[in-house]
Amino acid sequence: MSLKDVKMNFLVDIATDLFICRSIQDVTIKDIAVSAQVGEATIYRYFGKKQAIVVYAAMKLQKEVNTLYFKLSEGRTGFEKLKIFYLSYLQIFIHHPEFYKFINEFDSFISSEDPTSSDVIDPYESVVGQYEKVYMKAYEEGIKDGSVKEQRDISTFYFATTHALLELCKKLSIKAAVLNQDKVIEKQSQVECMIDIVLSTLNN
Repeated sequence: MSLKDVKMNFLVDIATDLFICRSIQDVTIKDIAVSAQVGEATIYRYFGKKQAIVVYAAMKLQKEVNTLYFKLSEGRTGFEKLKIFYLSYLQIFIHHPEFYKFINEFDSFISSEDPTSSDVIDPYESVVGQYEKVYMKAYEEGIKDGSVKEQRDISTFYFATTHALLELCKKLSIKAAVLNQDKVIEKQSQVECMIDIVLSTLNN
Protein backbone atom coordinates (compact mmCIF):
# COMPACT_ATOMS: atom_id res chain seq x y z
CA MET A 1 0.00 0.00 0.00
CA SER A 2 1.43 3.36 -1.02
CA LEU A 3 1.76 6.39 1.25
CA LYS A 4 -1.03 8.03 -0.75
CA ASP A 5 -3.34 5.08 -0.09
CA VAL A 6 -2.55 5.22 3.63
CA LYS A 7 -3.38 8.93 3.77
CA MET A 8 -6.57 8.48 1.77
CA ASN A 9 -7.72 5.62 3.99
CA PHE A 10 -7.06 7.75 7.06
CA LEU A 11 -9.14 10.61 5.66
CA VAL A 12 -11.94 8.22 4.66
CA ASP A 13 -11.99 6.79 8.19
CA ILE A 14 -12.30 10.27 9.67
CA ALA A 15 -15.01 11.28 7.18
CA THR A 16 -16.99 8.07 7.71
CA ASP A 17 -17.08 8.57 11.49
CA LEU A 18 -18.30 12.14 11.00
CA PHE A 19 -20.97 11.12 8.48
CA ILE A 20 -22.31 8.48 10.88
CA CYS A 21 -22.18 10.64 14.01
CA ARG A 22 -23.77 13.66 12.32
CA SER A 23 -25.02 13.29 8.75
CA ILE A 24 -23.57 13.38 5.26
CA GLN A 25 -25.34 16.64 4.46
CA ASP A 26 -24.14 18.42 7.61
CA VAL A 27 -20.48 17.45 7.36
CA THR A 28 -18.31 19.77 5.26
CA ILE A 29 -14.85 19.37 3.80
CA LYS A 30 -13.68 21.82 6.44
CA ASP A 31 -15.10 19.60 9.19
CA ILE A 32 -13.17 16.61 7.83
CA ALA A 33 -9.97 18.65 7.53
CA VAL A 34 -10.24 19.94 11.11
CA SER A 35 -10.87 16.45 12.51
CA ALA A 36 -7.99 15.01 10.50
CA GLN A 37 -5.75 17.98 11.36
CA VAL A 38 -4.92 18.69 7.74
CA GLY A 39 -5.65 21.58 5.40
CA GLU A 40 -8.78 21.61 3.26
CA ALA A 41 -6.50 21.67 0.20
CA THR A 42 -5.27 18.21 1.18
CA ILE A 43 -8.81 16.82 1.05
CA TYR A 44 -9.44 18.38 -2.34
CA ARG A 45 -6.09 17.15 -3.65
CA TYR A 46 -6.90 13.53 -2.82
CA PHE A 47 -10.63 13.47 -3.58
CA GLY A 48 -11.46 16.49 -5.73
CA LYS A 49 -14.89 17.05 -4.19
CA LYS A 50 -17.08 15.97 -1.31
CA GLN A 51 -19.01 13.57 -3.50
CA ALA A 52 -15.91 11.43 -3.98
CA ILE A 53 -15.09 11.07 -0.30
CA VAL A 54 -18.74 10.22 0.42
CA VAL A 55 -18.53 7.41 -2.15
CA TYR A 56 -15.27 6.16 -0.59
CA ALA A 57 -17.00 6.12 2.81
CA ALA A 58 -19.87 4.09 1.34
CA MET A 59 -17.38 1.61 -0.15
CA LYS A 60 -15.61 1.29 3.19
CA LEU A 61 -18.86 0.49 5.02
CA GLN A 62 -20.05 -1.93 2.33
CA LYS A 63 -16.77 -3.85 2.52
CA GLU A 64 -16.94 -4.02 6.32
CA VAL A 65 -20.52 -5.27 6.27
CA ASN A 66 -19.67 -7.83 3.59
CA THR A 67 -16.75 -9.15 5.62
CA LEU A 68 -18.78 -9.39 8.83
CA TYR A 69 -22.07 -10.76 7.58
CA PHE A 70 -22.14 -12.00 4.00
CA LYS A 71 -19.69 -14.89 4.16
CA LEU A 72 -21.82 -17.86 3.15
CA SER A 73 -19.32 -20.72 3.31
CA GLU A 74 -20.84 -22.03 6.56
CA GLY A 75 -24.05 -23.00 4.79
CA ARG A 76 -24.21 -26.64 3.79
CA THR A 77 -26.82 -26.29 1.05
CA GLY A 78 -27.67 -23.57 -1.42
CA PHE A 79 -30.82 -22.71 0.53
CA GLU A 80 -28.90 -22.46 3.81
CA LYS A 81 -26.50 -20.03 2.18
CA LEU A 82 -29.37 -17.92 0.87
CA LYS A 83 -30.90 -17.99 4.35
CA ILE A 84 -27.65 -16.65 5.80
CA PHE A 85 -27.61 -14.00 3.07
CA TYR A 86 -31.08 -12.66 3.94
CA LEU A 87 -30.60 -12.99 7.70
CA SER A 88 -27.53 -10.79 7.33
CA TYR A 89 -29.87 -7.85 6.73
CA LEU A 90 -31.50 -8.58 10.09
CA GLN A 91 -28.17 -8.90 11.91
CA ILE A 92 -27.04 -5.55 10.53
CA PHE A 93 -30.38 -4.02 11.54
CA ILE A 94 -29.92 -5.29 15.10
CA HIS A 95 -26.22 -4.57 15.58
CA HIS A 96 -25.42 -1.76 13.13
CA PRO A 97 -28.55 0.29 12.34
CA GLU A 98 -26.25 3.25 11.64
CA PHE A 99 -25.29 1.50 8.39
CA TYR A 100 -28.86 1.78 7.08
CA LYS A 101 -29.07 5.39 8.25
CA PHE A 102 -25.90 6.14 6.28
CA ILE A 103 -27.14 4.35 3.15
CA ASN A 104 -30.38 6.31 3.29
CA GLU A 105 -28.47 9.59 3.46
CA PHE A 106 -26.03 8.38 0.79
CA ASP A 107 -28.82 7.66 -1.69
CA SER A 108 -30.36 11.09 -1.10
CA PHE A 109 -27.03 12.88 -1.31
CA ILE A 110 -25.90 11.21 -4.52
CA SER A 111 -29.25 11.69 -6.26
CA SER A 112 -29.30 15.38 -5.31
CA GLU A 113 -25.85 16.04 -6.74
CA ASP A 114 -24.98 16.76 -10.35
CA PRO A 115 -24.73 13.58 -12.44
CA THR A 116 -21.95 11.48 -10.98
CA SER A 117 -18.99 10.79 -13.20
CA SER A 118 -18.38 7.10 -13.80
CA ASP A 119 -14.88 7.22 -12.33
CA VAL A 120 -16.43 8.19 -8.97
CA ILE A 121 -19.45 5.89 -8.79
CA ASP A 122 -18.18 2.84 -10.72
CA PRO A 123 -15.91 1.55 -7.92
CA TYR A 124 -18.84 1.69 -5.48
CA GLU A 125 -21.11 -0.12 -7.92
CA SER A 126 -18.44 -2.78 -8.29
CA VAL A 127 -18.38 -3.33 -4.52
CA VAL A 128 -22.17 -3.58 -4.33
CA GLY A 129 -22.15 -5.94 -7.32
CA GLN A 130 -20.26 -8.51 -5.27
CA TYR A 131 -23.43 -9.25 -3.30
CA GLU A 132 -25.23 -10.36 -6.45
CA LYS A 133 -22.37 -12.67 -7.44
CA VAL A 134 -22.38 -14.36 -4.02
CA TYR A 135 -26.17 -14.68 -4.13
CA MET A 136 -26.29 -16.15 -7.62
CA LYS A 137 -23.64 -18.73 -6.75
CA ALA A 138 -25.66 -19.86 -3.72
CA TYR A 139 -28.83 -19.98 -5.82
CA GLU A 140 -27.18 -22.14 -8.49
CA GLU A 141 -25.88 -24.49 -5.79
CA GLY A 142 -29.40 -24.69 -4.35
CA ILE A 143 -30.85 -25.66 -7.73
CA LYS A 144 -28.23 -28.38 -8.12
CA ASP A 145 -28.67 -29.83 -4.62
CA GLY A 146 -32.47 -29.53 -4.76
CA SER A 147 -32.83 -27.24 -1.74
CA VAL A 148 -34.05 -24.20 -3.71
CA LYS A 149 -37.14 -23.71 -5.87
CA GLU A 150 -36.28 -22.43 -9.31
CA GLN A 151 -37.51 -18.88 -9.87
CA ARG A 152 -38.85 -17.67 -13.22
CA ASP A 153 -36.43 -14.73 -13.29
CA ILE A 154 -33.85 -14.98 -10.54
CA SER A 155 -32.24 -11.61 -11.35
CA THR A 156 -35.56 -9.83 -10.89
CA PHE A 157 -36.24 -11.87 -7.74
CA TYR A 158 -32.83 -10.92 -6.32
CA PHE A 159 -33.22 -7.20 -6.94
CA ALA A 160 -36.88 -7.04 -5.88
CA THR A 161 -36.33 -8.86 -2.59
CA THR A 162 -33.04 -7.21 -1.62
CA HIS A 163 -34.29 -3.73 -2.52
CA ALA A 164 -37.51 -4.26 -0.57
CA LEU A 165 -35.61 -5.56 2.44
CA LEU A 166 -33.06 -2.77 2.27
CA GLU A 167 -35.74 -0.08 2.02
CA LEU A 168 -37.61 -1.57 4.98
CA CYS A 169 -34.44 -1.63 7.09
CA LYS A 170 -33.59 1.93 6.08
CA LYS A 171 -37.05 3.18 6.99
CA LEU A 172 -37.24 1.38 10.32
CA SER A 173 -33.73 2.43 11.35
CA ILE A 174 -34.35 6.16 10.92
CA LYS A 175 -38.10 6.75 11.35
CA ALA A 176 -39.73 7.38 14.70
CA ALA A 177 -43.21 5.99 15.24
CA VAL A 178 -45.82 8.28 13.65
CA LEU A 179 -48.94 6.15 13.37
CA ASN A 180 -50.35 3.99 16.16
CA GLN A 181 -49.61 0.90 14.08
CA ASP A 182 -45.94 1.93 14.02
CA LYS A 183 -45.95 1.74 17.82
CA VAL A 184 -47.71 -1.63 17.95
CA ILE A 185 -45.65 -3.64 15.46
CA GLU A 186 -42.13 -4.23 16.70
CA LYS A 187 -39.49 -3.20 14.15
CA GLN A 188 -37.34 -6.33 14.29
CA SER A 189 -40.43 -8.50 13.84
CA GLN A 190 -41.22 -6.68 10.58
CA VAL A 191 -37.78 -7.44 9.17
CA GLU A 192 -38.05 -11.07 10.30
CA CYS A 193 -41.48 -11.38 8.69
CA MET A 194 -40.25 -10.15 5.32
CA ILE A 195 -37.28 -12.51 5.41
CA ASP A 196 -39.59 -15.44 6.25
CA ILE A 197 -41.79 -14.61 3.24
CA VAL A 198 -38.80 -14.52 0.89
CA LEU A 199 -37.31 -17.74 2.28
CA SER A 200 -40.62 -19.59 2.02
CA THR A 201 -40.65 -18.74 -1.69
CA LEU A 202 -37.15 -20.12 -2.14
CA ASN A 203 -37.30 -23.17 0.10
CA ASN A 204 -37.84 -26.44 -1.75
